Parts: sequence; structure tokens; C-alpha cells
Amino acid sequence: MYCRNCGEPLPPDSNICAKCGVPAGLGNHHCPNCGSSTEELAVVCINCGAQLGSGYKKTSNVYVRDGVTYQKKSKLAAGLLGILLGWLGIHNFYLGYTDRAIVQVLLGTVGSLLCGLGPMVSGIWGLVEGIQIFTGSIQTDAEGIPLGE
Repeated sequence: MYCRNCGEPLPPDSNICAKCGVPAGLGNHHCPNCGSSTEELAVVCINCGAQLGSGYKKTSNVYVRDGVTYQKKSKLAAGLLGILLGWLGIHNFYLGYTDRAIVQVLLGTVGSLLCGLGPMVSGIWGLVEGIQIFTGSIQTDAEGIPLGE
């Protein structure tokens, strides 16, 4: 694998290029497969044929893992969704925890048949998770990507 910014070879477990300091996968000047120079908007390397994507921009909300770029989820949005709509599991849908979110939706809606205990339990659950997101106890989404600000 090569640095997309400067073309320097990267060790397989490297997250940052030792030559230019750019996170692995960010940049649009070199092919990550062969290291040859590429055009900024190129989607395919003309030297080796590797797919380049549309180029990446450096922002604080981008996370790169194994050469794949992910958009970080907002910690503020996840926390507020947990506190305000946690009884419906909306924050868990947002963070990618679909199984947990479906349980919360069922508990919050169908659970009302249990003398109102379902929505109350689901609401407390969502409130606690919202607070955990804000305090940093929950720091990643379902993919293991750290939450952004």
C-alpha cells in the first residue's frame, strides 16, 4: 500500500504516513496500489488500473481504516437522539446498532401493552445511553469508528 498524498510505501499496519504525516488513505495525488502519480479527479490509476475513488479531502470527520474512508458520526447528534428519542432507539439506528434499535422500538411501542412498562424501560435505556455518549462511555459506532464532535 502507498500513501495517497506523497506516494511513499506504507507498512500494512500503518495508519499515518511517516514521510508526510497524512493519515493512510487520505490524499488524491498517488495510487494506493502502485504509488504512481495520479490526476486529482481520476477514478482509476492509468498505470495499474486500481480504482481510486473520487479523491479524499482532509477533514476532522473522516476516518480511514484498511484503506476505506468512513464518515464519523456526530457525538452531539447521537447523544441528543438518545436523550430525546431514545425510547424509539433512533440513536442506535444512527450509530448502526440495528438489532439493539429494533429491540428498543418494540419495547417502546409494543411494550406499552405491559401496563406502560415497556416505553418507560426503553426511555430510561435511551436516556442512559444518551448520557453515556456525552460522557464518553460510548465512543464508537457499530463499525468501531470513533464518534466525531
